[in-house]
Amino acid sequence: MGTTERHATIADVAALAGVSVGTASKALNGRGSLREETRTRVKEAARQLNFEVNAGARSLHSGRTYTVGMITTDTIGRFSIPVLIGAEDALGAGQMSVFLCDGRDDPIREQYHVKTLLSRRVDGIIVTGRRTQARAPIAPVLPVPVVYAFISSTDPEDCSIVPDEEGGTRKAIEHLLAVGRTRIAHVTGPEHHHSAQVRAAAAAERVAEAGLALAAPPLFGAWSEVWGRQSVGILLAGGTEFDAIYCGNDQIARGAADALRAAGRRVPEDVALVGFDNWDVMAESCQPPLTSIDMNLEGLGRSAAEMLLAAINGAPSPGRHARPCQLVVRESTVPPHRPA
Repeated sequence: MGTTERHATIADVAALAGVSVGTASKALNGRGSLREETRTRVKEAARQLNFEVNAGARSLHSGRTYTVGMITTDTIGRFSIPVLIGAEDALGAGQMSVFLCDGRDDPIREQYHVKTLLSRRVDGIIVTGRRTQARAPIAPVLPVPVVYAFISSTDPEDCSIVPDEEGGTRKAIEHLLAVGRTRIAHVTGPEHHHSAQVRAAAAAERVAEAGLALAAPPLFGAWSEVWGRQSVGILLAGGTEFDAIYCGNDQIARGAADALRAAGRRVPEDVALVGFDNWDVMAESCQPPLTSIDMNLEGLGRSAAEMLLAAINGAPSPGRHARPCQLVVRESTVPPHRPA
């Protein structure tokens, strides 16, 4: 084929191979679950058009910059910083650097970051945030692999790595049952919030499996200590009999601990408390120290980076991958052993 004045584009490759632009991009970057015949046809079209060389597009075998972009919506960094630390641990072994960009829940700012990262020729992108619910892909087609960590993508072809919040909740309820609690209340965040819904449903289900029911319908509110204190007031004012509270996060649990103490209810002797997140700042300074569910955010970050590296090297893992949570037991459910 004769040379042309302009560089071939991904659209030219797609047209020659008889596939969509998205399919051509996935075939060249090892993303998605395509038939081998399609992948081969696209790569042959790219070779004929000299696409990898002329367009400066990254092939999987050359042009690596050993940099990865990370885009987050978590301005405070409560969730994204541990994910970043884990990712850097995994990427550091390959001597890769990470560019962190804060999208601030602003689609325009986010698209600016995407363009900037691509102009810096990153080898791949990790997308994270402060909520686990699914979000739209950051772009319909990208020339590099993308992995979603902590949050997930609504596109089942994308690779998403998320904490198993349902499994974590089951561990929390099983622990409360194991220490003899039978009247378990549940206080959590806003009702529209994905994590609050998942954790509330899993708590009710696991309690029902034990032949019990929650002490009261789940109380939905803010992810805050103030709401934790208010919720205990609501339970006490309503005459609810409860010997445990499973809280949707550690802030709620810490507020609940304060309110229970003020009401003369001892933790854990009268009421056992379990939180979620295992945010050490919150869990360890709670009085008493708080039993909580740990989502292993650094582990999620490491897994995301490892899966991104595999995708960069032509071995993608499309789909949603749930990672187990861990129960961390402290004195809010198991009183410290006191010698006789």
